[in-house]
Amino acid sequence: MSTIRKLLTTAAAIAALTPAAVPVQAQEARPEYAPTMLVLDASGSMQAADPGGGTKLDAAKTAVHTFVGAAPAAAKVGLTVYGTGTGSSDAEKAAGCQDVRTLRGADTIDKAALNSAVEEIRASGYTPIGTSLRAAAKALPTSGPRSIVLVSDGEDTCAPPDPCEVAQELNRQGVAIVVHAIGFGVDAASRKQLTCIAQTTGGTYTDAVDGKSLERILPRVTQTALRTYEPIGTPISGTPTYRDAPVAAPGQYLDTIGQHETRYYAIDVPQGAMAYFSATTAFPHIRQPALANDNSVLYLRVYGADGRDCNQFTFEQAVNTSSGVALTVTKAWDGATKSAEDGSADKCRGGGRYYFAPEWHRAADNMPQRMPMELLFGIEPGVTDAGPPTSTTPTAFTAPSGAEVPVVGGGSFNAATILNNSGSYSDTLQRGEFVFYRVKLDWGQGLAYRVNFLQSNRNGLDGVSTVTSTLYTPVRQEIDNAFSSYDGAPYGMPSGHPALATLPVRYSNRDGGPVSGRGQSLPGWYYIAVSVGPSRTEGAGAPVPIRLDLTVAGHPEPGPHYASSTADGTFGENATPSQTGTSGSGSAGGRSAVSAAAESGDGMPPVILALVIAVCVVSLGLIVGGVLVFRSRGKSSRM
Repeated sequence: MSTIRKLLTTAAAIAALTPAAVPVQAQEARPEYAPTMLVLDASGSMQAADPGGGTKLDAAKTAVHTFVGAAPAAAKVGLTVYGTGTGSSDAEKAAGCQDVRTLRGADTIDKAALNSAVEEIRASGYTPIGTSLRAAAKALPTSGPRSIVLVSDGEDTCAPPDPCEVAQELNRQGVAIVVHAIGFGVDAASRKQLTCIAQTTGGTYTDAVDGKSLERILPRVTQTALRTYEPIGTPISGTPTYRDAPVAAPGQYLDTIGQHETRYYAIDVPQGAMAYFSATTAFPHIRQPALANDNSVLYLRVYGADGRDCNQFTFEQAVNTSSGVALTVTKAWDGATKSAEDGSADKCRGGGRYYFAPEWHRAADNMPQRMPMELLFGIEPGVTDAGPPTSTTPTAFTAPSGAEVPVVGGGSFNAATILNNSGSYSDTLQRGEFVFYRVKLDWGQGLAYRVNFLQSNRNGLDGVSTVTSTLYTPVRQEIDNAFSSYDGAPYGMPSGHPALATLPVRYSNRDGGPVSGRGQSLPGWYYIAVSVGPSRTEGAGAPVPIRLDLTVAGHPEPGPHYASSTADGTFGENATPSQTGTSGSGSAGGRSAVSAAAESGDGMPPVILALVIAVCVVSLGLIVGGVLVFRSRGKSSRM
């Protein structure tokens, strides 16, 4: 049986219980932006005239100044250039192909110094893209999310090294740097090469036909790079069949998945315990051509002993993948809480080894061939006493008073900014951004929130964007969502009810009350995602200030009495590194948590549409340009 859910829900407001009278406080200082190197082409071809007047280099400088002016003060941005120190004659080629300079490292942005460095650039030489990528990578930190934004008006003229091979080489070495490429008035061969560089690293490729379009595109692409999704986890390698699947302990893991691929993972579930599993893939933000397929689907199936199909199937679907969607498919598995009947050979009941198999079933056009996939495994023991009864009333929303607290939303679930208490929080989103916040709820507590999209520049239909907000459980299961269109005028979400809200968190919620509340039966981090889609016309919309009004309500209450210890936490969050890991042929050993970028194949082949999904997809048309945003969820229950 399947149910249809909207994806990428918009600005959310949730209802909460009695508001806690505690001062509002933001998360403590942490890295807020991915260190990013801008690689700028200053080869001789950049002396050519730009259709808008001046040279191509003049236009590129203007675009960089525009980006620098709008960049967040906490951003870490550096600059590498090539082609400034030699001419482009044959006699100068050997020197010109080593002519790469890093003018600014990826430190906290000094806008005056960066603008000054840009003004000193003179175009004259060769195009050593591969060498410049290596130089930019060396200027970045050695761990954490990192990005390069490459602007070039042509293909590499110095290979070897081949720039696409350099991108593969960096990822093989575990550097995990995402490269976003912008082709500035390029031909087909250059576009192919730049696209390969981007897709190999999980980044995006964008065409800028002239200086005016580059001035619009560069700030958007660079902002995406700065606040990039950071996939992290203990390395694990899923397998094509259940027989060799790695056996995971509770915790967060990181693998990759290819288009139309299925990966198997195992977990041992004690009798009476619940098992939790989620798989998250965050897609890059790109601007799709008209009529492109923008539909992505993740499947998830559960198997029991000897690979027996437990007839448990769920899926999640995004119809606006190119907006930078983080797509998550989840399952709360209760098979081990059931006892097999006498004499029954049912291999999907009782304690034992179970297998979870996510599949990237359908891929949107122009997506990387492989993507990072975060995996979350959890084990919750059975209970001897479930504690307080089921909650049925959503948390009531109370408009906060007091000053707004500035925050910077994170680019992923892992980097989500902590909102500690009730209050108003302010942020600014670029068009095309998808950001995360999180709130910790104990037993008996709930939250409710509204998102206010404040006044921004209005540019008619050209500046209209889709805005969304989604509320998630600790296992990343969607609770509720909202979406609408935004034209620069103030708008509050949700529009049809007071807020997006949780129930008070209680163990018994899983066994009664509204079906939608059954996932709200675990304490921990609850996530709020907010997105502003790209404007209908590239660059027409200004950054969007938002205010998130939050109510955290209810006093912590006693939870259930578990039949066995939960010292390590349901998801291994309290375990030491030596206590987590995997066994089996796909084992990650005891390696520590890492972040990784996607591996990829070459090129940008069109997606071959596979099996038709057995589900009704509800098309939601927005007035402005028909931007569709929704998630479909389906499942077939075991008979």
